[in-house]
Amino acid sequence: MSGPAYPPARRADLVEQVAGHRVADPYRWLEDPGSDESLAWLAAQDAMAAGHLAALPARAALAARIAELTATGMVSSPVWRGERRFFLRREPGQEHAALITSAPGEPDRTLIDPMAIDATGATTLDAWAPDNEGRLLAYQLSHGGDEESVLQVMDVATGEHADGPIDRCRYTPVAWLPGGKSYYYVRRLAAGAVPAGESQYHRRIYLHTVGTPAGVDTLIFGEERDKTDFYHVAVSWDGRWLAVTASQGTSPRTDVWLADLAASPLAAPALRVVQAGVDARTGIHVGRDGRMYVFTDDGAPRGRLAVADPSDPGRDGWQDLIGEDPEAVLQDFAILDGGQARPPLLLATWARHAVSEITVHDLATGERRGSVAVPGPGAAGGGRLGAVSQLTERPEGGHEAWFAYTDHRTPVTIYRYDARTGEAGIWAHAPGAAQIRIPAADTRQLTCRSADGTEVRIVVLSPPADGPQADGRQAATPLAGGPLAERGPAAPRPAILTGYGGFSISVLTPAFSPAALAWVEAGGVYAIAGLRGGGEEGEAWHRAGMREHKQRVFDDFHAAAAKLTGDGWTTAGQLAISGGSNGGLLVGAALTQWPDSWAAVACSAPLLDMARYEMFGLGQLWNDEFGTAADPVELGWLLSYSPYHHVAGGVRYPAVLFAVFEGDSRVDPVHARKMCAALQHATSARLPARPILLRREAQVGHGARAVSRSVRLSADTLAFLGFHTGLTGTGGG
Repeated sequence: MSGPAYPPARRADLVEQVAGHRVADPYRWLEDPGSDESLAWLAAQDAMAAGHLAALPARAALAARIAELTATGMVSSPVWRGERRFFLRREPGQEHAALITSAPGEPDRTLIDPMAIDATGATTLDAWAPDNEGRLLAYQLSHGGDEESVLQVMDVATGEHADGPIDRCRYTPVAWLPGGKSYYYVRRLAAGAVPAGESQYHRRIYLHTVGTPAGVDTLIFGEERDKTDFYHVAVSWDGRWLAVTASQGTSPRTDVWLADLAASPLAAPALRVVQAGVDARTGIHVGRDGRMYVFTDDGAPRGRLAVADPSDPGRDGWQDLIGEDPEAVLQDFAILDGGQARPPLLLATWARHAVSEITVHDLATGERRGSVAVPGPGAAGGGRLGAVSQLTERPEGGHEAWFAYTDHRTPVTIYRYDARTGEAGIWAHAPGAAQIRIPAADTRQLTCRSADGTEVRIVVLSPPADGPQADGRQAATPLAGGPLAERGPAAPRPAILTGYGGFSISVLTPAFSPAALAWVEAGGVYAIAGLRGGGEEGEAWHRAGMREHKQRVFDDFHAAAAKLTGDGWTTAGQLAISGGSNGGLLVGAALTQWPDSWAAVACSAPLLDMARYEMFGLGQLWNDEFGTAADPVELGWLLSYSPYHHVAGGVRYPAVLFAVFEGDSRVDPVHARKMCAALQHATSARLPARPILLRREAQVGHGARAVSRSVRLSADTLAFLGFHTGLTGTGGG
């Protein structure tokens, strides 16, 4: 049952005193990937992983089926400038979505196709923003997964270059002023102007005039602020009001300012405090009606929408328009106040236990007038305080709104809502959806109890043969694709359990996943756990799983696994777990705390050395989420679960596949390198039946990637997990 020897890895006797704690770090030398010792070890790991993955029997068939399901393509909600629309579309066979524009009387025209710019697929379109008139387009490109966006401007009519490039624009909003002559944006200081090792931080807000060098841009805001501050800037449609928001790293709190540009110069706006030093996340928008709309979780962990007079924007003047719902999380809103929208309306999107609802309200009073029929129990719209919104309206006013809808078996579809009729209809399908056979699957929502009694929800996708049973061991709620199930399946199946549990991100939200569907079609069960630390139940749910409460996240995950095995969906010998980024930390903690509970683990772009995570990538942005190693108490939290520090000899660990991306500038691959070496040492001197493998990938990072790369990663992951859980099908029917 053993194979060739693992690549030798020197184990140093290194123990340090850190903030009053003794911390061992035997593989510190792997923090330097360019040393001769590291290069030799990595080359041997590459060869071992490539050989093992290539030999997996289901790999080719899974890759083919995932590629077929991915060929549904994608389309986004439109952004309107007058009668001109801008949207993303990926046709079947395309590696990246292209930015498309059109206006009445003209065909769709491609403005930016990343593959036309770079045929290798390594260049990504990170962001884009047309000016108010739709004549100029600001857009951001990065290469090799580094997310180091370069900002440029093109002439929409001709496609010709109009401005830029401006570098150091990672995660940069662009706020155009009317007329398209200038915009506010965010840029980091040059590396030479900041202390060594801090070039990823120190952002500032600038005013830029199109056609002038970035070196003469006017500094607007950011001096004397924390080095980890992120900024958002927005200008009202009429150009009068400038809104600025700041947050330290990923902390769930913001400071907010508003400036009247009619009463102060564009280059020196007089910013007034809207919110400062408050433990809440808030965003503002000045509408066409002259009211300031305040989207906040201040005093309302599930979110509320207030209004105020922008000339007196402080918190004392906020009046609730839509109050907090005790069970649903407010996610986004759209204002419909054009000439044909009588009375003017407001649409609000909600997530009730991660399933979307859209309500219709009187804009003036907030009184509920009805709802929009959502196509099914899926996800519709977007999140104003989280992901990029997919709920859009005409910025100059109108009676229409567009929203994206998806569920576990439905590729993203764009709907148009008409306030005159109160009805929503399909505006655009995913381009290849009609040509693709989508597998049948039953989808159910289960609940379990965590170690402290907290109720945790789990979505389970399974083959439709696992229909209703008779003895009522579990209460289940149907979501989409199958009937109400009162029991588990007729027999246990190989299963994958995944989760995230951090940064207020909701993974329980229904979404079309080619990899999950391919796994189910091959005969497996795919389960998603909505853990504390996520955003499924609002900000209180998030905070219940951060900082000193992080162990609750892992306990929730283990409880979800116990539910799956206890109700007969799977067994410990058939159960795999999978997670990436913060989800990689999740499965890393799970494999060290409960190694006997899993047959296999897929751990992608993970955080694993929590004693030193702040020293790499963007780690310093996350110390409000996890705690900082500089504080003795907080380092104690981190060391209590840090996976790298809990690897022990003599333990029979599950099979583990680490996947890392060499262009990843968020989570450094060093975490997986050190953890892989530690596990290989603890497991065996030779490659055992439950191997520990390191899969590395160059020219790609933490975020967007070419479709073919995603397909290969998913196929490798599913084939590995399937082999070690006993999955015998290969998909494809």
